[in-house]
Amino acid sequence: MTKKLLIYLILIILALVAIGPFLWLVSTALKSQNENIFQYPPQFIPQNITFSNFTGVWNSIPFVTYIINSFIVVGFTVLFNLALSSLAAYPLARMNFKGKTLIFYGVLATIMVPFQVIMVPVYLMALRLNLADSYAGLILPFAVNAFGIFLMRQAFLAIPKELEEAAVIDGCGVFGIWFRILLPLAKPALATLAVFTFAGAWSEFLWPSILLSKQEMYTLPVGLNHLQGVFSANWRYIAAGAVISMIPILLFFLFLQKYFINDTMQGALKK
Repeated sequence: MTKKLLIYLILIILALVAIGPFLWLVSTALKSQNENIFQYPPQFIPQNITFSNFTGVWNSIPFVTYIINSFIVVGFTVLFNLALSSLAAYPLARMNFKGKTLIFYGVLATIMVPFQVIMVPVYLMALRLNLADSYAGLILPFAVNAFGIFLMRQAFLAIPKELEEAAVIDGCGVFGIWFRILLPLAKPALATLAVFTFAGAWSEFLWPSILLSKQEMYTLPVGLNHLQGVFSANWRYIAAGAVISMIPILLFFLFLQKYFINDTMQGALKK
């Protein structure tokens, strides 16, 4: 019993450490202009809770435009990742051909290459293709990734081969097997990939800040950075903008969290 309490205590402390910055962010966003946000020791609970910081930042910059741009970029990025990753994973998981293992290891090797390493050639390529200040330029470099291919391959490997053989007997083609058999049974993996892709694309700052020069094309992270430049002394507005930017990620995760289960086949049978 004592050991269990100790484990729970450690977990509670770790949870508080993890959510501490978020709580401080929310606290700063709710503080009035008369409160000192840099006082020591810090005061997490505001003396006078106010929502004027949220309305102020919303009305001070084109927040709606930034959010719409982010949703467009993130939506297509998620769709492309789900489709292309599953398509690439299908032959690596279910087909036999020469060099399959070598290709798979080559795909995994790209995980070790950070985007910053290839950012310059990708940027030059985007300029030559006239993709600067465009949605395509923001979406295409992240349309597929090695992690998504790996995740979908592992999900497809967990599906019994007999289901695919039965589909072939019924006259189902290769594309039909992928679309009608494998994808419905891999919904938990698809949901997991969607959440990871959504979170990564929504918070992406480096690439849009380099590719975009027109303010009307800014995504939300770039717009928040612009907010910091405009209100360099008003950290309450900056905190309020950051809190607003977190809401779509939380809602998206809550919507898909029911798919986060350990057994792919068990989740498929529930559906």
